[in-house]
Amino acid sequence: MSLLDKDLSSIQEVRDLLRKATEAQKVLAKMSQEQIDSICKAVAKAGYDNRELLARMAVEETGFGIVEDKIIKNEFASKYVLDAMKDMRTVGVLVEDKEAKYMEVAVPVGVVAGVIPSTNPTSTVIYKTLISLKAGNAIVFSPHPTAKNCILKTVELIKEAAIEAGCPADAIGVVTIPTMQGTNELMKNSMTKLILATGGSAMVKAAYSSGTPAIGVGPGNGPAYIERTADVKQAVSDIIVSKTFDNGTICASEQSVIVENNNKQAVIDEMKRQGAYFLSEAESEQLSKFVLRANGTMNPQIVGKSVDVIANLAKLTVPQGTTVLVAPETKVGKNAPFSREKLGPILAFYTVNDWKEACHLCYDILTNEGVGHTMTIHSQDNDVIRQFALEKPVSRLLVNTPGTLGGIGASTNLFPALTLGCGAVGGSSTSDNISPMNLFNVRRIVWGVKGIEDIRPSKSHKPAATSSEVNQDALVELLVDKIMEKLK
Repeated sequence: MSLLDKDLSSIQEVRDLLRKATEAQKVLAKMSQEQIDSICKAVAKAGYDNRELLARMAVEETGFGIVEDKIIKNEFASKYVLDAMKDMRTVGVLVEDKEAKYMEVAVPVGVVAGVIPSTNPTSTVIYKTLISLKAGNAIVFSPHPTAKNCILKTVELIKEAAIEAGCPADAIGVVTIPTMQGTNELMKNSMTKLILATGGSAMVKAAYSSGTPAIGVGPGNGPAYIERTADVKQAVSDIIVSKTFDNGTICASEQSVIVENNNKQAVIDEMKRQGAYFLSEAESEQLSKFVLRANGTMNPQIVGKSVDVIANLAKLTVPQGTTVLVAPETKVGKNAPFSREKLGPILAFYTVNDWKEACHLCYDILTNEGVGHTMTIHSQDNDVIRQFALEKPVSRLLVNTPGTLGGIGASTNLFPALTLGCGAVGGSSTSDNISPMNLFNVRRIVWGVKGIEDIRPSKSHKPAATSSEVNQDALVELLVDKIMEKLK
């Protein structure tokens, strides 16, 4: 089969899947909340029961991350998400206020296109299936080619469980011949009503340029500021736990650490105690050439890899048991690799004089890359925290918690999600942690509560009018009377 044949086959497969999904969604749309919830419960159970199998498949196929952490991700995407959404009302009548003569009805968007990345493949499939079905939508997945097999297996397992629970068979579909042309067809086809895009910047941009409504996320590049009142030991522990979780593949993970002169040494000492290795100037220069490719994009060879693998690739010698590589940095910009997103256990390390300087630095880092996404502050000073809350261009400001776990809603009260909106400032259509509430429209039914006599201004409350205003008022009243006569 030629490459062209493969592309054409992929496009045809997408169209067939969309046609079937459209019909299946019509069946879903007529189901009760109880029926939908029963299907979601079965899907979540299948994801949870197979969490270890799918985690191992993902690591073996992609080479990204850590099996034990991907097991946690699969549990998070199934059990945590189900628990968070199980009481949500998402189909049928949402609100009925007889006194106010007002009613709201949920309207599913239809068929959702789920674009799946290679960094979190199986967990993202489980999560997007649950939130889509919960809102009464069908979903068709476009898998990343390097994670195709584990994604297909995930769909197979959850689809089987969904069908047994009464779900139409074609409500969950997946492209088995993934190509760029096929993905493009999925995003642009008129049968697709919404795109859930998780992946690189180019993919997200393509989703928003498709002409189809889309929810996508930009890159993360969250700084972690350890303010002078912070519990240094706990802050460092949170950062390292977060940055090493699944080898840094979650975009909410910390990308840089910012300290003040008066707590700098304490932070360095604590980071070293917890396994961080501070690179020399020469080592930083050597690693920086490996972090970025010649075209200015992140080197995919570092994504989801361990410290040992990265050090070996960059020809660095680091102590055994090193948790993260730390590069002292003073610059921010496209040509300052450590100031940018690094989906691996690598951190930039900045020093400032006070919180005001940290405030400006965080702004510079975020607006260079990662604007609208996430940042973390470790502090006991509520006034400083409030200033950051008011000024930082992020959708999630996490306080005294690991960035990875806090951002996705595992250690915070955010909705548990693997798609994190970046808001308008980040080129996203929402700043939410995406939930079923983002995946349906609301039809509002309202009864008239005022007549024209209630809307027309009362003559008794009008100020004294000039002769020209009197004439204008008389003309308006004449026109209104004629309209009322015609309506009768």
